[in-house]
Amino acid sequence: MKKFVPNYDGTLRKHALQVPTCISECSGIRIFGRRIKSLVFSTDVAIIKNINADAVIAVYPFTPQPSITQAIINVSDVPVFTGVGGGFTNGGRSASIAAYAEHQGAFGVVCNTLITNETIRTIKETVEIPIVFTVVSENAEIDSRLEAGVDFLNISGAAKTPAIVTAIRARYPDIPIIATGGPTDESILATIRAGANAITYTPPTNGELFAKDMREYRASYDE
Repeated sequence: MKKFVPNYDGTLRKHALQVPTCISECSGIRIFGRRIKSLVFSTDVAIIKNINADAVIAVYPFTPQPSITQAIINVSDVPVFTGVGGGFTNGGRSASIAAYAEHQGAFGVVCNTLITNETIRTIKETVEIPIVFTVVSENAEIDSRLEAGVDFLNISGAAKTPAIVTAIRARYPDIPIIATGGPTDESILATIRAGANAITYTPPTNGELFAKDMREYRASYDE
């Protein structure tokens, strides 16, 4: 029987962003006692403060900077997983950033697909929080990453994500998998059914949300 869940939105906060409810169908991943099913992919502190995701995955296309991590952690009401590089940023620098992120309160660190195994080992020796390795293809080298110390996989393959999850889940039945869910309930459910334990959701940007509001404001003057 489906449970009745009482709901309270308030007045000022009822316009906050909501992750798709179908994400609740995944198993989630329990980390330090907290069960995480949904992660918002954003570094916008206004979005992060006004969405009901279980966690934040904060990666961006620049070298990781502790000041950005600290700003996001300070604003967020939920656990934050922060990027520590893997491409241009690698080696000892990535390990130092990971250690700093743990001290700042990060729940996990995210390495991109170009991270070296040596760097993963160095990070693992440095921090207790989980290491998340980003996978963009079913052909990615995963065995050596796991041996080096990776704890979770973060699968980001755009429209191919469900297929990649299916292939990787067949090879690794127990590895925790976070995956991008895509733009629709159908794509999210396909990713969950393929074997994802948690879903990353990309919300509308601040600019897109403002554009919608501004169209409504302008329309009110035309009535």
